[in-house]
Parts: sequence; C-alpha cells; structure tokens
Amino acid sequence: MAQEAINIPAQTAQAVSQAAAIPVQNVGGESISAMSGMAAHHDFSLFGLFMQADIIVKLVMIMLLVASIVSWAIIFQKFSLLSQTRKKLSSFLALFWDGRNNKTMEEFYNEIKRSTVDPLSRVFVAGMYECYEQKSKNSPRRRAERALNNASTREINFLEKNIPFLATVGSAGPFIGLFGTVWGIMNSFTSIAISNNTSLAVVAPGIAEALFATAIGLFAAIPAAIFFNKFNSEIAKVSNDIDDFVDELIIFIEREFE
Repeated sequence: MAQEAINIPAQTAQAVSQAAAIPVQNVGGESISAMSGMAAHHDFSLFGLFMQADIIVKLVMIMLLVASIVSWAIIFQKFSLLSQTRKKLSSFLALFWDGRNNKTMEEFYNEIKRSTVDPLSRVFVAGMYECYEQKSKNSPRRRAERALNNASTREINFLEKNIPFLATVGSAGPFIGLFGTVWGIMNSFTSIAISNNTSLAVVAPGIAEALFATAIGLFAAIPAAIFFNKFNSEIAKVSNDIDDFVDELIIFIEREFE
C-alpha cells in the first residue's frame, strides 16, 4: 500500500510532462508556437513592408513615392521663385515711381530695357516698345495694350508652370494609395481562404502592407494640396499687382499718345 502511494505521484508527474510536450492546437489546426514563428519572421519595418508587398502594391508605392519627390522639387522651386518675384516687384515699383519723378517715361524705358529681371519690368518694356520703338505706326495705345496684356499673361503662365501637378497629386494621391490598400486587403482575404485560418497572424502582414500604401498616398497628397493652395494665392496677388500696373500704364499712354 505504501509502495502504491509512492508510485502515484511519479505516474502523475510523467503524465504532466507528456501533456506539456503536446503543442496546443488552435481552431485552424496550427500551434501557437507556429503562429508566433510566422509573425516573428515577417519584417514589419517600412522597407520590409515594401519588399514583402504584392507587385501591384509595390507599383502603387513606387508611383506615389516618385510623385512625392517631384512634388517636393516643385514646392522648393516655386517657393524660391515666388519669394524672389515678390521682392523684385517691390523693387521695380519703387524704382518706377522714383523714376517718374526724376525722368521722362522714355528715359526710364531706355534705362530699364537693358535689364529686365522681373515680371513688371518685362511687361513695362513690352508695352513701351510699341510706343517708343514703333512711332511710325498708328494707334500706339491699342498695340501697347495688346502687348501689355500678352506680356502679363506670359508672366503669369510662367509662374503657374507645374502648379497643376501639385493639384493632381493632392487630389488623386489618396485614391491611388487606397487602391493599393484594397488590393492588399484582397490578398489578405485570399490568404485566409487558402490557409483556412482566420488567425490574425495570417492576415496582419498583408493588412500592414496595404495600409502602408495608404500612408504613402497621404504623405504625397497632403503637402501637395497645402502648397497648391498657397502658391495659387501668391500667384493671384502677383497677377493683381501686374494688372494694376498695366492699368496705370494704359492711362499714361492714353494721355501721352492719344
């Protein structure tokens, strides 16, 4: 009896050790340790998410990254251009009104036409050319007005160059990223169907890659939309300044040549 009492704990310990060696099964038939290994071997860094993504999702990410790089190049270029343009406009206006007090318009024109470094000076020279270089022709006011309007349109078009690209990226970027997300999630559900397993370890990598595409889309679209509105506002101010200056010149031409 004492011998049996001694054997019972030994048998129990053996049974417990055997049970501990059996892997715990989940509802899909995979062990917890296997699922943990699957998640551990998946690289969740940004580069890893890109490299492990589906080819379609990769193409979407590359497209958005290229669009973002081009957008930032345009942003820096336009920011510098508009900043310099505002300074040059102020300098020319100060020089113009000072010159009007000390020189005739023709003298000021002859001085300025050798160095047209800002939009207003180029517009001014284009209009005054029709008045002072084409004196033999009739109706200088009409020709000067057309020249002034054409020159101002060219200057605004130059400032607006590449701005529509920012609008395109700002409006289409999130939807392109969303397309990559939808495609990635479709692949995740396909993985569920193939493996017959609804574990998060199966679908998490695909969903993470899909959401990464949306994040890149927003990264490209948000600054593009912000700076598109900013640059449009700045260009509108420059356009108003040029229009006001053209109106002043037309009034002068009417008094001087009509």
